[in-house]
Amino acid sequence: MSGRYAFAKGLKEVRFLFCQTGEHSAATRSFLSRAYPIMKKNNPSIPIMLREAQGTLPKIYARYGLGQEKSQSLEGLSDKQIEDAVTQLVKNETS
Repeated sequence: MSGRYAFAKGLKEVRFLFCQTGEHSAATRSFLSRAYPIMKKNNPSIPIMLREAQGTLPKIYARYGLGQEKSQSLEGLSDKQIEDAVTQLVKNETS
């Protein structure tokens, strides 16, 4: 599991947006409570921001060099599907 959350070199920032109480964000909260410590340990110099706001639908943003950004909705995904979506965003550098 140590290499699972090793981010791409071109990745500058990761942001998670979600609701702190809403059922639609429950899987995202569960994923983050399990995976955040591992992600931060493997990538201590990359900001991983957690943004909670009432009524916000879960989404992840990955910002790369030159201000390029990719995002993906996490709404309706299971914990495992969220893990797959996050892994795809943080390991693939934008071209």
